[in-house]
Amino acid sequence: MRLSDFHYELPEELIAQEPPAERDAARMLVLHRVEQRFEDRAFRDFPSLLQAGDCVVLNESRVLPSRLFGHREGRDTKVEVLLLEPLGGNAREWRALVRPGRKLRVGEIVRFDDSFAAEIVAHGERGERTVRFMGDENVYDVLDRLGHMPLPPYIKRTDSVADRERYQTVFGRERGSVAAPTAGLHFTGEILDRIGDAGASVARVTLHVGLGTFQPVEREDFENHQLHFERYSIPEAAWAEIDAARRVVAVGTTSVRTVESAARTGALHGSTNLFLYPGCEFKRTGAMLTNFHLPGTSLLLLVCAFAGTEFALAAYRHAVMERYRFFSYGDCMLIL
Repeated sequence: MRLSDFHYELPEELIAQEPPAERDAARMLVLHRVEQRFEDRAFRDFPSLLQAGDCVVLNESRVLPSRLFGHREGRDTKVEVLLLEPLGGNAREWRALVRPGRKLRVGEIVRFDDSFAAEIVAHGERGERTVRFMGDENVYDVLDRLGHMPLPPYIKRTDSVADRERYQTVFGRERGSVAAPTAGLHFTGEILDRIGDAGASVARVTLHVGLGTFQPVEREDFENHQLHFERYSIPEAAWAEIDAARRVVAVGTTSVRTVESAARTGALHGSTNLFLYPGCEFKRTGAMLTNFHLPGTSLLLLVCAFAGTEFALAAYRHAVMERYRFFSYGDCMLIL
């Protein structure tokens, strides 16, 4: 297998630029793996496809407004800082991506407003920087005041006030992600209630989405690709629900990777760079709800690993033909 085998043609106009008017109004392509067939449904049908004994796994990480815009102190050069992960308990130092990175040397100051600035203190791999925030103001308070939601680059607009809510799941609790666990964006309180009515349980886990999820796969022999580590946590009560379930229905690739990491290592807390691609075994995941993903990415490789490559790519071609909406604010697929 080569990475080029995992591409498909996507008209640009099918890339969703805005969320649907209602959270749960997405279309849902249902893939039946055993019967090798798919059907066009609506996401609101999701609870009706659950069974007693299922456990629906939700990633309750919240997206940080982690994109900051400023300028080099003493110059007019505009600077963008995307915060990735705090490096200490007080959140004064962060791993970050900085643009323009080549011009910003260690020791330079980036100023965001009259009272808030950061110093570049180290260079890292793959263009990363370590930044240290100056002053005493709580960094999270500053992000709420000055930060922008880190919409992905295929959304060709600046973030809006509405994105503060809509690029966030209704069940998110633990702040720390730099991209939304997008399959969870479709859920409402009513849908969550109907999951219980179907006799299914809900387990809440956390994986903070970082570079490991959205970084590109750059080599044709993708089996040798290395993901960044991402932090995850599973409460013991949640793992007990997952372990006892007749079928685990993971909402999003991040929930899949969290469950599968714990199933492989036995560790309910830690960091994972688990990379699932065709040929890998799924130890606990029995069904998956996921949005549509970019060609040639680790996310599409995970979906192909779970559904079968030919079947998954056929479903993608069907979704294109039927004018589904793609990516973060788009429609979804349920793989049974």
